[in-house]
Amino acid sequence: MPHGPFVQNSKSSLAALTLGAIGVVYGDIGTSVLYAVKEVFGSGHVPFTAGNVYGVLSIFFWTLTVIVSIKYVTLVLRADNNGEGGLIAMLALASQAVKDKPKLRRVLLGVGIFGTSLFYGDGVITPAISVLSAVEGMEVVSPAFKEWVIPLTLVILLCLFAVQKRGTAGIGRFFGPITLVWFLAIAVLGVWHIVGHPEILQALSPHHALGFMWRNPGTTFIILGAVVLCVTGAEALYADLGHFGKKPIRLAWFSVVMPALTLNYFGQGALLLGRPEAVKNPFYMMAPDWALVPLVVLATAATVIASQALITGAFSVTKQVVQLGYLPRLNVEHTSVKDTGQIYIPAVNWGLFVAIVLAVVMFRSSSNLAAAYGIAVTLDMLITTTLTFFVIRYGWGYPLALCIAATGLFFVVDLAFFASNLLKLLQGGWFPLAIGGAIFTLMMTWKQGRAILNAKLKTDSIDLRSFLESVFSSPPVRVPGTAVFLTAEPGTVPNAMLHNLKHNKVLHDHNLFVTVRNHEVPWVGLERRMQIESLGHDCWQVILHYGFKNDLDVPRALEQIRGHGCELDPMTTSYFLSRDVVVPTIGHGMAPWREKLFAQMHHNAGAAADFLNLPNNSVVELGSKIEI
Repeated sequence: MPHGPFVQNSKSSLAALTLGAIGVVYGDIGTSVLYAVKEVFGSGHVPFTAGNVYGVLSIFFWTLTVIVSIKYVTLVLRADNNGEGGLIAMLALASQAVKDKPKLRRVLLGVGIFGTSLFYGDGVITPAISVLSAVEGMEVVSPAFKEWVIPLTLVILLCLFAVQKRGTAGIGRFFGPITLVWFLAIAVLGVWHIVGHPEILQALSPHHALGFMWRNPGTTFIILGAVVLCVTGAEALYADLGHFGKKPIRLAWFSVVMPALTLNYFGQGALLLGRPEAVKNPFYMMAPDWALVPLVVLATAATVIASQALITGAFSVTKQVVQLGYLPRLNVEHTSVKDTGQIYIPAVNWGLFVAIVLAVVMFRSSSNLAAAYGIAVTLDMLITTTLTFFVIRYGWGYPLALCIAATGLFFVVDLAFFASNLLKLLQGGWFPLAIGGAIFTLMMTWKQGRAILNAKLKTDSIDLRSFLESVFSSPPVRVPGTAVFLTAEPGTVPNAMLHNLKHNKVLHDHNLFVTVRNHEVPWVGLERRMQIESLGHDCWQVILHYGFKNDLDVPRALEQIRGHGCELDPMTTSYFLSRDVVVPTIGHGMAPWREKLFAQMHHNAGAAADFLNLPNNSVVELGSKIEI
């Protein structure tokens, strides 16, 4: 999938992007029909009456309308960061909007990073509940299959995670068509039952939803925790903005996804009016006997596709978080020579798999997992709404009253859903929160640890200009070639250079002191990639600028140095890295356990040479111990 904003040059490209959006963006929300209605009526909180069926379906329809159609598709998609979307992009926009308010900016960064941490909790629950609910259709085919549901779910998940290293290019082209077939199938099922009870369409009127809420305020509050299941994956709308662009995402929603979901939910309602006993699994009981097995197969394929999109999103988000400095370097493998956005991160892949297996084995059914679902995603929605306010108020400069009006309704709705889901905290809601909390602890420990480490290095550092003047007053032996010293802080002497002079007692003909800077924007173009300053004596200070979605490639960036008096020859260029060993000490800094955690994370971080795309045969690492 390409990155950056799209320009639709033809109807065919718009059609292709719209089809792709149906498969990738809406796979998750499209499979919510498997379990959403079942959980509301199966909870036991809603007395089974025709009036309540109308009321609940009306709540479903208007939840989709308010949260997805109006909030995400209409408002949030406007907040693109150079064509990119997602919580990281929104966080970058919000932090830039309040950059003149440092305290508020720190708070928003903390809130945004916590929301990003919750994404991983959602990333565990969503594939588990989606695949499990699809495979549970086998129980409708025959109760004898019940004992095979969990083993088969685990096998499907294992196969899904095992093929990740091969990339999604090969199977990605099938995502859109299969998901389109899925939406057509659920729409047809819905229409088939609506024809038998056309009066169910009266539930489109909001007065049924309002009447239900008025008559049953307590029950309404409780069932919101299950109603939220109908908007699973709504955040993906915004996150995939950079992959497809606004127009295809909006077109896919209003032309295919929203109509298909509405028809299916109302079809399930029509079925329940005629056969109340179908409440145990209304989706699968909509299908005639001959279509049941094909429907289970199609549903399983659709849930695997929905899970695939979330896994790909986890890789992308992790890469962005690493480049923003909230996680250590991780091994990132590119799975496509054409599309740099297709990546595979083994640690994330198998970490997610282990957590998902744990969720399936612990909760054992989609109904139990439904209790765990909701807290993380509604809190993420609440955070997105909050950040949106600061973007449109301080970034776009809209009047305060308009900003409150634009985001206030969504804030109240998100808060109501979140508060309702808090009721499920002890039933399983703690699980995604625990995962998000653990990830957040790792992120903040790494960020703070790096700040302490950099401050320590800065305290012990030597000014580069002064050092070079003293060195060249009695110059060492110069050897042919170019030395590239990677340093965290420009203007300071890298430890690797000190060790090289101390032990090898030589200096290269040309010396580059390179600092890599990551910025809170998705993309930094090649024209703004490099800053260069001559230090004399054939030495240069170079700063390379990258966005959080750029691929770091130091040798390629340094090709721009030609014409500044230094010609880089790959055969005679050596890259010097400082390999610091962190030693936790008692005293200032973080709590002892966090210092030990940071030291372990620092030790296990991926190789800087791989992260910066340096040629392995030209890298020299020189180590030292640093106490924090």
